[in-house]
Amino acid sequence: MHTLTEPFKVKVDPAHLSLILRNTISNSLKFTNIGGSIILSATRPSPNMVKICIADDGIGIHPDRIAELFNPQQHYSTYGTQNEKGTGLGLMLCKEYAEQNGGSITIESTEGKGTKVCVFLPAAIS
Repeated sequence: MHTLTEPFKVKVDPAHLSLILRNTISNSLKFTNIGGSIILSATRPSPNMVKICIADDGIGIHPDRIAELFNPQQHYSTYGTQNEKGTGLGLMLCKEYAEQNGGSITIESTEGKGTKVCVFLPAAIS
């Protein structure tokens, strides 16, 4: 578990943020074996940006497949660790919603070691 010690606010559509978090956390759960770890973290890499990351020690993604995750013609989907099936649309929606709100999304992954999805969103300036 990661404890946030400083509050962060983002300037985004709340429904978009909810979908982004639900999909990325759901993917981590789907592709992490029972007993594995999922870590959520948030940082403020600049005064204008918040970085939210969901990292797991799951099955990971082959490097050639990462680009396909955001290709609308591919609908890339694989079975989860408990044989769960997805549509291949979740991460594309996350990317679209992040960009519509002035942000972006990145994915780092190593097969057999896990995946880290980071969403960059504009910080709400207090």
